[in-house]
Amino acid sequence: MTEEKVVVVGAGVMGHGIAQVAAVAGYRTTLVDVDQAALDRGELAIRASMAKGVERQKLSAEQAEAALDRLSTARDLAAVAQDADFVIEAVPEDMALKRRIFAVLDDAAPAGAVLGTNTSSLSITEMAAATSRPGQVIGMHFFNPPPIVTLLEIVRAVRTSDETLARTRAMAERMGREVIVVGDSPGFATSRLGLCLGLEAIRMLEQGVGSAEDIDRAMELGYRHPMGPLRLTDLVGLDTRLKIAEHLHRELGEQFRPPVLLRQMVRAGHLGKKSGRGFYEW
Repeated sequence: MTEEKVVVVGAGVMGHGIAQVAAVAGYRTTLVDVDQAALDRGELAIRASMAKGVERQKLSAEQAEAALDRLSTARDLAAVAQDADFVIEAVPEDMALKRRIFAVLDDAAPAGAVLGTNTSSLSITEMAAATSRPGQVIGMHFFNPPPIVTLLEIVRAVRTSDETLARTRAMAERMGREVIVVGDSPGFATSRLGLCLGLEAIRMLEQGVGSAEDIDRAMELGYRHPMGPLRLTDLVGLDTRLKIAEHLHRELGEQFRPPVLLRQMVRAGHLGKKSGRGFYEW
């Protein structure tokens, strides 16, 4: 197996999860973040996740050790991108920040590198316009937590080339992903559908229709969802859900207007699992 290099930009929940998946799949993987503390937390989380995977017999101790040997961390994106075959940007949902990263990658990454973004709602085409090679830019929307949820939503921008799509599909297959391919539309398929359900669940809670537990159990038992929409919102982060809702409200209309309760909880710092409190106590 050829040891190609993957660079993952951003060491948050999604970034370190994607880096773990890449390293386990046999890629020489570098996790990049300007914040050393974030890198340290990400590396600890990867080690803990792999230990749990070994305990549950999802991978062998030898596979985990080999994956960790392939994994490194860095703070200088321009330096580590110089020999990358694939770059996956996984920073917060801020278009200006993402465009700055793509401009750096345009200067630093090799001519043939695939430049991916893990955005869940923003325009891939707009990010690609920050580069001189829009044909090599593609959406790679992973799901939380990436080592467990195997779906990968590949988003083809206006100028994404056939070769870039084919290489991304091949990478997804090597990572053990289940793939869907969609066009570059606000929220794509998954965020658009998932957010509709999540926002309506928040409105129902706001209106006293039922408790968070009962609303979630309705979807888990009645529709066989593995997790209810409110618990899922806690895992995604209420602040992240709010940003996506605001974006889709601007782009698509009133059905995505954020509920008052969601805004209040974000202002109170109740962001879900990462803050210890959201619709549930964590």
